[in-house]
Amino acid sequence: MNDEMTQSALRPVRGVAHSAVAAFVLAGGAWAARAVWQVRLAAAGLPPSGLPDQGDGRHRPLTGLENGYHMVSAVGDATTLLCAIAFLIWLLRVRDNAHALSGKAPRYAWPWVYAGWIVPVMNLWVPRGIVVDVHHGSAPGERVPRAVNWWWGLWLAGLLSGAGLMYTVPTDDVIARAYTDVRFLLAADVVIVGAAVAGILVVRALTAVQQRRMG
Repeated sequence: MNDEMTQSALRPVRGVAHSAVAAFVLAGGAWAARAVWQVRLAAAGLPPSGLPDQGDGRHRPLTGLENGYHMVSAVGDATTLLCAIAFLIWLLRVRDNAHALSGKAPRYAWPWVYAGWIVPVMNLWVPRGIVVDVHHGSAPGERVPRAVNWWWGLWLAGLLSGAGLMYTVPTDDVIARAYTDVRFLLAADVVIVGAAVAGILVVRALTAVQQRRMG
């Protein structure tokens, strides 16, 4: 009877997992496009008219490459948001299933699935802790997949470096950085693309575990 109740409480994960993987692919591709455009800006060099933001509230007309980077950056922001939504939908689903499979309450209450990403200091470990908790509830006694640590380590490295810069300063400032020292930006892009790849592996690994238990 208990097994029947557990099975009835489980919800399908394959569909939301496919959506999360597709969103990771889109986000990773968008960040790769950022890197390509940053290299193009660096190769073209700073225009004779100077930086886009010329100080004192004055901005010169953007070049074609600079306009293109604004568009690529906007698409990157949109796909990153889409990826976050798809990943959280998947995470909530597998979290609920892990609760049903283990019979134990999750270590982190459900608001932390959202707040854990934005609360300072807590965002350094809570999201990873939620994923680890899901794995422990879904596959007790099994080792946490290495992809989880790779994903979280790469995400933190990118967030605390150039990727964080891109979200806190105007796009014109990022363009200025591409003209003066593109290596810093490219390193952040590579790290974030790597985090997207590792995120795909995390989604696939935890989904496979739950599919096996549900089967």
